[in-house]
Amino acid sequence: MTPLREAGRRPKPYDGRVARVRGNDYRVLQPAERFTPELSVSVVIPAYGGQDKLDLVLAALARQTYPAELTEVIVVDNGSTPPLRLSADRPARTRLMVCTKPGRAVARNAGLAAATGDVIHWLDSDVVLTPGAIEAHMRWHHAAPYVVVTGYIRFTSAEVPARLPGDLEKHFEPAEPHAWIVDLVERTNGLTDNPQRPFSLHVGGATSVNARLVAAAGPMDEELILGQDTEMGYRLSQAGAVFVPEPAARAYHLGPTMRMRGKQPIDRVSHAFVADRIPAYRWLRGHPGRQWKVPYVTVVVVGTAGYDAVRATVDALLASTIPDISILLLGPWDTLQRERRAPLRDPALDLVLVHGHYRHEGRVRLSATEDVDPAVPFVLRLPAGWIPGEDSLARLLDLARDEGLGLVNVLLDESSQGVVAGRLERVSAFARARIVAEPGEDLDDVVDAVSGVSWVEGETYGFTAEATSPMGRRSAYRARVEAEAEAARLAKETERLREQVAKWKEESGRWRKTAVELRREVGTLRRQLSTATRTQKNLRALISSTMRRALGKRLRN
Repeated sequence: MTPLREAGRRPKPYDGRVARVRGNDYRVLQPAERFTPELSVSVVIPAYGGQDKLDLVLAALARQTYPAELTEVIVVDNGSTPPLRLSADRPARTRLMVCTKPGRAVARNAGLAAATGDVIHWLDSDVVLTPGAIEAHMRWHHAAPYVVVTGYIRFTSAEVPARLPGDLEKHFEPAEPHAWIVDLVERTNGLTDNPQRPFSLHVGGATSVNARLVAAAGPMDEELILGQDTEMGYRLSQAGAVFVPEPAARAYHLGPTMRMRGKQPIDRVSHAFVADRIPAYRWLRGHPGRQWKVPYVTVVVVGTAGYDAVRATVDALLASTIPDISILLLGPWDTLQRERRAPLRDPALDLVLVHGHYRHEGRVRLSATEDVDPAVPFVLRLPAGWIPGEDSLARLLDLARDEGLGLVNVLLDESSQGVVAGRLERVSAFARARIVAEPGEDLDDVVDAVSGVSWVEGETYGFTAEATSPMGRRSAYRARVEAEAEAARLAKETERLREQVAKWKEESGRWRKTAVELRREVGTLRRQLSTATRTQKNLRALISSTMRRALGKRLRN
């Protein structure tokens, strides 16, 4: 759904070279504090009941400093009883429409379809914006055409007033900050330190999105019970978005959110559904073998390269340590003839064999065109006949994720005939590159500027041209059981050795004690010997003296 096309208008073009943000480091944009407003904004408000709060929300929008002629407000009544109405204190360009099908995502999509703005500003019907909030959002949108801006919401428990106070802070404070957003922003240096999931900032309460990005990403997923904001944020990221937290865009949420009232049960429901749609939430995909709606990586292989080469590559991919994978086999599958013919003389025999071999494999899709799901975060392009090792794909993905790379080129072979290489592409980086690239500019060079490009040796990462038989799950199971048994044996042996060492230490202690006692006995004996020696010496002297006296007496007589 493209709301701008349905409304009969296009977003205003951006003049000159579009600024290039690397990763999510939006600081290079440096939007001007004072700018000439040119872009229009559509504020989309889904609402169900809560007329008193909606009146305050509209009154706050009427006080915005952004030009009224560039602002439209679309209130979507999602089947309220009694029906909602527009209060007198509201922006001049405010419309009320009714969407009877229940669901916030459905209501937002209805408003989105009617929106005509260059920027879509999501707003909940219980969020009151401070006067400069929309202007703070729009200065970023005037700086770049691919930003998603989220304001800072504070949750107030103050009584809902009959009329909007002149001093919002005085009435609604003290209020609590959106702790989760504040924590995310603080621990990632304002989302600029290569965060893995900046799209988590996309919350529907007070977030603005360039309409081009919405058109590229698509509307909100109406099948989701919860988590629609985050899931759309993920698709916006895939479309090339940069996510900006804007402290000057302040707002007050009238009362606590549903998540604040019960985070654990909310997460339980949300995670059950978003796991299928957001591959970046790796911790939700802990199962070792199951498939998901949106795989983590799609591998594109040309299926016309010969049955044996294709099978060697595809079978190795299916047996890799990354089960969260889909494989797209490109080939003219619709040209295969069904009439009877001698199979060994069929000129398209290899194509027939590839088609028949993988036709019913759930993770392999045969297509004549390259139609990769844009929600898939990584695409690997691999020539048939090159076989990845069991962990090759996982290592490449780790490299791209850890270093924030947009492209990893895998050198497979180099000769006088040229270079053979594989390519691991980050889809969001290429989407960003297409937005900022100038006519005729090499897209890989632009990816290098916005995300980074690296070359690696295929052999280093386990790629080979020699086909090997996949290990298989049972072989892997047996190897694991044997390894666990060996680990248990070694643990038992280690425990035995520890006991032996403890026994030796105990004996050593006894020996040390005995040695001390022996040293004491030796010392006593030495002292006794010394005493005996002195006694003996004295006795000898006494005897000698006595004998001399006796001899002298005899001589005198």
